[in-house]
Amino acid sequence: MLSCISANMARQTVIEILYPEFRAYAHALCGDPDEAEDLIQDAVERALRTSGRPKRAEALRPWMFRVIRNLHYDALRKRRIRQKFVAAEQPLLAASDCPADPARDIMIRRAFGKLRPEVREILVLVDIMGLKYAEAAAVLDVPPGTVMSRISRARRALLELIDDERNANGQTMAGR
Repeated sequence: MLSCISANMARQTVIEILYPEFRAYAHALCGDPDEAEDLIQDAVERALRTSGRPKRAEALRPWMFRVIRNLHYDALRKRRIRQKFVAAEQPLLAASDCPADPARDIMIRRAFGKLRPEVREILVLVDIMGLKYAEAAAVLDVPPGTVMSRISRARRALLELIDDERNANGQTMAGR
């Protein structure tokens, strides 16, 4: 019986042998068994993808605990940022003085879709995602002044397309 157990353990990987410890640690961090299981899966995936992971169990064990811990705190940080974003957006949505107008929204989306991809990109980064000019410049790998001129041209192009849509539909320019 003992030789059968040691033969079975020889076939198991070090990660499989340590898995119960990883599960216990992740559960202690998360408090939720499902979340802990997802965390372990992410950690194991990262370990299997990383060529520089320790090969010996003595070194792999603390390394995996650190990976699990880092992934957990990264997820908490992301969740907190999302919550702050949603909380910041709620007053903006509630304070909107402009009633919902599906026809206007469709017209804007149609005009937006007619823009060239690079024009849409700058509008999305600055006007929709709320990046500062310097942040958008870093994303696009261009100077901030270039972002400023691109966003100005993009906004003008979008307004012209919206005006064309309104004129084609016989609508007045009452909102501008």
